[in-house]
Order: sequence, then C-alpha cells, then structure tokens
Amino acid sequence: MSKQTTRREFLHSSAIALAAAAAVDTLALPSSAATRASLNLADNTSPRSSVPGEIGMWVTNDTLRFAKRDPIRWQAGSAAFEKNQITLNPNKKFQEILGFGGALTDAACYMLSQLPPPQREQLFHELFHPSEMGLNVCRTCIGASDYSKAAYSYDEGEPDLELKRFSIAYDREYILPMLREARKANPDLFLFSSPWSPPGWMKSGGSMLGGSMRRRYLHVYAEYFQKFLQAYEADGVPIQAVTVQNEVDTDQDARMPACIWPQEYEMEFVRDHLGPLLERNGAKTKIWVLDHNYNLWGRAVAELDDPGVRKYAKAIAWHGYVGTPDMMTKAHEAHPEAAMYWTEGGPDYIDPDYLTSWAKWGTTFTDVLRNWCSSITTWNVALDEVGRPNIGPFKCGGFVSINSRTKEIARSGQYWGMAHFSRAIRRGARRFESEGALAGISHASFDNPDGTRVLVLTNSGDEQKVSIQLDGLGTAITLDRNSVATLVWS
Repeated sequence: MSKQTTRREFLHSSAIALAAAAAVDTLALPSSAATRASLNLADNTSPRSSVPGEIGMWVTNDTLRFAKRDPIRWQAGSAAFEKNQITLNPNKKFQEILGFGGALTDAACYMLSQLPPPQREQLFHELFHPSEMGLNVCRTCIGASDYSKAAYSYDEGEPDLELKRFSIAYDREYILPMLREARKANPDLFLFSSPWSPPGWMKSGGSMLGGSMRRRYLHVYAEYFQKFLQAYEADGVPIQAVTVQNEVDTDQDARMPACIWPQEYEMEFVRDHLGPLLERNGAKTKIWVLDHNYNLWGRAVAELDDPGVRKYAKAIAWHGYVGTPDMMTKAHEAHPEAAMYWTEGGPDYIDPDYLTSWAKWGTTFTDVLRNWCSSITTWNVALDEVGRPNIGPFKCGGFVSINSRTKEIARSGQYWGMAHFSRAIRRGARRFESEGALAGISHASFDNPDGTRVLVLTNSGDEQKVSIQLDGLGTAITLDRNSVATLVWS
C-alpha cells in the first residue's frame, strides 16, 4: 500500500494549514462502460423542444443513462400539487449561461490523440457536437500543468528578457491538432487558457516546480502571454480568455508546475502590464482573476475593488475544492457586474463511485449555477484507466477514461451528471428562479434562447415524489433514488 495525497485533499490541507495524507491502493478502473444500447440510452441526443403542454423527461439512475422517459403534462394547479413542491418563477431572471466543458490538458490531448482516427472522430462528435454533449467552454494550459507528460514552458533556460527562445513547438505535436479537431466538431467552442507556472527563470528558486513569481519579470511575462495568444491564433486556435495563474496561493510543495502569486502582484500584472498590453494590440481576449477556490472570495473582491484592475478584468474564475459555493454569491453581491466561471473540479479514479456519482455532480453543478456561475468546466476531459499521464502524482480521473491498452472508453459519473445540463441548456440561456427546500433534492431552471425551458432535478437520497408549479399549472414527478432528471418544455 502506498501513501499518496489526492490533489483535492492536498488543496484542502494547504488551505487550512493541516498536513494530511490518504492511504490508497493503486487500483485499476472498472471495465469500460457498456454500449449505449445496453445502457438503456433510449434517446440520448440533446433535447430541443417538446409538444406544447407536454414535458419531455430524460433520466439517469442506477439502470438508465440519460434515457428518455414517457413525457408528463402540465395540469391546472390544485392542492394536489402543494406538498413537496418546487415553484418556478420565469419572471425573475439571473445570469446568462455561456456553456459547459472540460480541460483539454496536455494529458487529455495525448490520450485523445492515441485513439484510432475513426474512434476519435466518433468520441469528439459525442463530446463536442451541439446535438450530443455539446461541450463548448473548455480550458487549455499555457505550458505544462500537473497533467502533462513533461514539465515545460515556452521559454526555459537562462533569463531571456526579449523572449527570443519563445516557442510553442511542444504543443504542435498533438495538443493543437486536438484543439482544432474539437473546434471542428463544435465551431462555437470557447477556449480559455491558464498557466500553472511561468518559465522557471521568472520565479524564485528558478524552477517550474513550486516557488513564487518575481515582480521584476511581470512586464516580460505579459509579453509571454501575448506571444502565446498570437502563436495559438496563427496555428488556428484563437483563445477567448486567460487566467493569470492556476491556483494563485499554493506551490503544491514543489511536486508539480505551480506558482504562488501574492495578491498585489496579480493586481499589478493585470492593471499595469497584461491589460494595457492586450488593449494596445487590439486583442479581444478577456482576463479572469483568481482561478482558485471558493474560500478566496475575499481576495477576488479586493482585486476587483481596484478600478484599474476592474478596467481589464471583469470576471472571476473559481475552483470547487475548498469552501462552499455560496461564497461566490458573496463576491457577486460585492461586484454584481463581474461574471463568474467555474473552471476546475473533477473525480478521483480511485473513488468507488467514479462511474456512478452522477447525483453528487448534479448537486455540485446545481449549486454552482445557483451561485451565479455562467459556465462549468470540469478537470481533464480524458485520462487513462489509472489517471495518467500526470506529473503530480495525483489520483484525478478523467471526465472519460480511455484504457491505455484496449482503447475502451468509460464515462464517469461526472459525465452523466454533466449530460443533464450540457445537452439541454443552450448558450445564451438565462437561469430563472426555482424555489423549494426539499431534503436531498437540488434544482435549477433555465430559459433557452429558442423558447424552451429546462428544469434539472437531482435526488441524492431515496425515491420521492415532487410537485412542480408554474404560472397556475402543476405537474408531479417521482424521482428515483440517486438520480438526475432533466425536464424540457415549450
């Protein structure tokens, strides 16, 4: 038995200043998910519309995976619908939805590149095409992350103030081709990029592994960002947004590419260097601050309190490892003009419910959306059956796993939880109010641009019946234990 600390546990212990380790066995994933037919995928294409008065329903439970159930209908509201009730109020609108996706890391792109072309094309269609999962807000890495085959930046070596060595050659082998293929499957793909570390020579300690940013290189680092954006666009992969640093307040004990950024450094970098540089060059790339856990909401607020920062950065990126989603609402209340994006969170492949945790993730995604986030981007889109490649070493599992030998694909519980949102909620949708405190049940409702409405219900407990009311109409639904249900109507 080997003692390892999962990435999530490490972040938690770092945040509360406790040393903790989790003893785990190196276990293989269960065998790949069965074919769609054997998973009872009665109708797994994206719900688009329904007959007026009729409510289409798709369910994931212990035996079904996003399977179409018999439709239900709205009826005139009555006392029969008053118990265990959710009330919908489409007149009270909240944030606009950008979309859903996952991280296309070095590791994810490598695993995808290893599939035979016909199988890869089929998987890309399933993951990205708007008629299927429709993933459309994905994260890329500026250099290496912990989930890379090697630790690299675009300019390693001795200090290079003019960035004469700068090169994205590493990314051209399979990362850029996979990004182009993803955008081919979904032309509306929104890509944002995050660095795990600047080049080692810009940091204290001189290494990409751990350490902190040196202030005297902030202006050079802004040029580094610009060169990255220009090089990617020249290779056919424009990037729509960047974050300053993945996980700004941890060096991960120097076990992986990471970098500590003091708050004042991040503010100065955005206000005095990166923001003005992108503006001068006419770049449309947006800047998102923080890119770390809920519990750092106060830091995000303080950064946006500065008008100079706010001029160039009007959004906060969040991770879900430490703290609670309601902390994002605290930040929203301080800066209602700032957009919110959830940029990282994922399962561990050693979790016993790796393949069946759809209700857990349905609850997480609902909480994120009910606390003002406009997008949800999970961690690695694809890894192998033991969570590799990675530098970590950590135990993260992929959104899907690709067996390194057989190339079989297993879809995680997170995948099935996400399906209930990404297949039904369109870009430009607006969340609207749903009220009702029901034990074990979470809910979120949306108006799509095409006029359809969506309600996602997650039941983390035992089977129970729920009534739903909308403008004098009502209906009832029985939610299976450990299930997620998506309801769509016109």
